[in-house]
Amino acid sequence: MHTKPRAITELLAPAGSWEALVAAVAAGADAVYLGGTHFSARQFAANFDDAALKEAVTYAHARGVRVYVTVNTLLHDTELPGAARYLLFLYEIGVDAVLVQDVGLLRLARALVPDLPIHASTQMAVTSEEGVRWAAAHGIERVVLARELPLAEVEGMRAAVEETGIGLEVFLHGALCYAYSGQCLLSSVIGGRSGNRGACAQPCRKPYTLLRGDLDLYGRPVGFRPVRLPDAYRLSTRDICLYPALEEVVRAPVASLKIEGRMKTPAYVATVVSVYRRALDALAAGDPLPDPIAAERDLALAFTRGFTGGYLCGERHRGVIGPERPDNRGVALGTVTAFSDRWMEATVALATGDLLPENGDGLAVRWPGGEFGLVVRGTPRVRDGTLRLRFPQPAPIGAEVVVTRRAALEAQAAETVRVGRPCVRIDATVTWDEGGTPVVAGLCTPPRGEAAAFRVRADEPMGRARTRPLGVDVVRDHLGRTGGTQFFIGRLDLRYPGGLFAPASYLNALRRQVLAAAASALVEAARPTAEAVAAARERLAALLPGLKGSAAPDPAVRPALAVLTDTPEGVSAVADAGADLICFEPSPSACRPGSFEAAVGTAGDRPLIWKWPRIVTRTFLDAAIPLLPAAHAAGIAGVMVEGHGCADAVRRTVPGMPLYGGAGLNIWNHAAVAAHADFAILTLSPELSGEEVRTLAARVPAGSPALALLVQGTVEAAVTEDCPPATALGCPAGCSSGKSWALKDERGRVFPLRPAGACRTAIGNAVETCLIDYLPDLAGAGIATFIIDARWRGPAYAGEMTGLYREALGGPRNRADLDRLKTAIKTRALGGITAASYLYGTGDGSKKKDRR
Repeated sequence: MHTKPRAITELLAPAGSWEALVAAVAAGADAVYLGGTHFSARQFAANFDDAALKEAVTYAHARGVRVYVTVNTLLHDTELPGAARYLLFLYEIGVDAVLVQDVGLLRLARALVPDLPIHASTQMAVTSEEGVRWAAAHGIERVVLARELPLAEVEGMRAAVEETGIGLEVFLHGALCYAYSGQCLLSSVIGGRSGNRGACAQPCRKPYTLLRGDLDLYGRPVGFRPVRLPDAYRLSTRDICLYPALEEVVRAPVASLKIEGRMKTPAYVATVVSVYRRALDALAAGDPLPDPIAAERDLALAFTRGFTGGYLCGERHRGVIGPERPDNRGVALGTVTAFSDRWMEATVALATGDLLPENGDGLAVRWPGGEFGLVVRGTPRVRDGTLRLRFPQPAPIGAEVVVTRRAALEAQAAETVRVGRPCVRIDATVTWDEGGTPVVAGLCTPPRGEAAAFRVRADEPMGRARTRPLGVDVVRDHLGRTGGTQFFIGRLDLRYPGGLFAPASYLNALRRQVLAAAASALVEAARPTAEAVAAARERLAALLPGLKGSAAPDPAVRPALAVLTDTPEGVSAVADAGADLICFEPSPSACRPGSFEAAVGTAGDRPLIWKWPRIVTRTFLDAAIPLLPAAHAAGIAGVMVEGHGCADAVRRTVPGMPLYGGAGLNIWNHAAVAAHADFAILTLSPELSGEEVRTLAARVPAGSPALALLVQGTVEAAVTEDCPPATALGCPAGCSSGKSWALKDERGRVFPLRPAGACRTAIGNAVETCLIDYLPDLAGAGIATFIIDARWRGPAYAGEMTGLYREALGGPRNRADLDRLKTAIKTRALGGITAASYLYGTGDGSKKKDRR
């Protein structure tokens, strides 16, 4: 047995249950990621309660496998004390890292347990070198990059990795989110189940109808008609599979390769980890990938929605989207060419000769408008490229037959788990004291990570032999047996004096002591010292009062009215209608030298903020950063950013430029506000309820950034790299076609699509947010800026809606005036109006919240 070279990239596996954890470890994962029952972004996985989590960490560490725990939901203020206690618990049991999304929790973790490694979850949507450097500067040890980044941009982060020492992690295999993770509110706005709370209902796996038409004066769909398409699952992505590109990926500055699948079965985990373990070991040894055809087939037999190299490998449109069906497609077996009603037997022409059904396999028979499944019993008859199968019901000629479950592969996975994988090397020296008691001093070395020393002294001495002393080979044989454990013996130095005797049970007991001590040494080496834990407990006691109490807010001020718009005409309209602050988001192609002077002039005496897109990658930054000095000189009053690292880019280029935070920063609690202390204004998440807004605002101390909230407009529910019209019809069907587009779901709700630059698409909510009824409540709670999102709605909507809210803010209103304003808003709104999120908040899929 040999260990892997240390240079090979980490293989990180999902563990959504205890059985999946055991499978991942047995199959050769270097690390696992799992969630507890608190604050995890997979609320519907089995997950681990505190006792099980402690046991899982012990189990993994004893086998040299690291454990990363997901604490990657966004947190309400009332949950911060429980989250702090949970972080301390994770620190005490020795987890190797915690994955976080919430910047408030990140700030809390750095104050509470500064030596607990933190990984930035993919929900942080880090998409640039600037984001990576921001993460390193905030004490993050690893960034799980957004799945949408191409490999060339990952390669472009090499300098940041080398200069800061931060690690990068990319997804290797499994499901892809349709939209940027952490920035997707589709599940939230559709059904109140927030992906940012671990309760995504996967609306991207539902059928949608693509609509095409025109817009009216207020940017609303008119004359929209369905586009006839053969497939309905417009947002359903294929599964990423980087096996074909693995050699190229491991050459990138990537520390870890992540397998998605905390909801998958242990058999799936064992199969996928085994395939990639063999591949990575081969590459580490300088060998080619082992049998790519067989490997990719095994991966597909485990589960597939159709494979893609994803955006990482430059795929787009139909290369990423699989609109035919959203579930397991299986592997093609063949096509029905004949069917006997008498014998209920089908003749199937095989697709290839190297995949034949076996006893226990699961098959699916599919045709347009129908499908059924069956389990193969016995060995089917094969002749001349065809086979005969008994079906439970008739199937039409031309029906497709696929293998959806491979019994032999599942049996192989079960055997992998049963046998385990010896992976921890023990080097030991055994000496005997003057009384004949053996003492073992050893070092156990996992495949990756630090070695741990141990020492064992036998409970009693060996006796003096009267006739037949034990030979050294007998002692070596008994002490060197490690079968069925995670250990193997590297070097065993026996300094045996001879002339001693002990029964085999004595030597076997000593061996068990040695193996137990080695496992314990690995577990204890990962835990903090008692002194470190005591210091962390003192810090927790000091932090808790500030997390639970209210702060002294700034004195009440007259709320300002800010408007987001995307055209110069919109700037003019909202300036004339009385906006206090104008946030201008021109299309990226319109951002060029000299483009801001006219906009500043049009805004008149109203401050004009340059709003950057929600998703910012290298292309935009390379164009925008050089424009900042000219924009500042032209009179731009600040920059609004929505992604991590963007603010640092602005600060470096134009020191002192005021910063404004958009909704994409996911501000859910006062600690997140404190993490952006140098911003002028921070926009709270539109997922917060009124009660949660009031609680947050009450805990923000004086001198903090002013708080803003969207009170009118279409919530940007998702941003995706996909362009649904182009995916369905090919370019230039989308943004350059002169038409507008939308998606209609099964319930008839219409979600507008808007170009978001660089062939991205923004998906708006089907119904417009309207909080005009609650403006006094919000002002009383401390919300200093009310935001109208008038982007993509045209200057008429922007100006008239600004005027209506300007009137509403003009002074006390009776019910009749408010009803009149609300009626006017309804006549201009897209899809009607709603205050659902404000009234009810968003759910996490559970009936109770953690109140630790």
